[in-house]
Amino acid sequence: MKELRYLENVTTLELNIDTCIGCGMCLNVCPHAVFVLHGNKAAIMDRNRCMECGACAGNCPVDALAVKAGVGCASAIIHGWLTGKEPSCDCGGGADCC
Repeated sequence: MKELRYLENVTTLELNIDTCIGCGMCLNVCPHAVFVLHGNKAAIMDRNRCMECGACAGNCPVDALAVKAGVGCASAIIHGWLTGKEPSCDCGGGADCC
């Protein structure tokens, strides 16, 4: 899984550790092994593996995860690779844009 990395430090993935109940659903649905369990809570093992698909946030029963699925830089990079076009993360080109 280490080869599945995208741009460094651009993902919108956020984990609210106080809300997490440690059910492990994020580990089960994440296609790139972004999460691990530490004790009874989820933790982000490698944020840069996240492709912002939204599976973790969509399946978290307590809404402890948030990610802007489909509009982030990782998604834009993948779309660019697949279509052969320039990546566009639809963020208007501001300072926080890829």
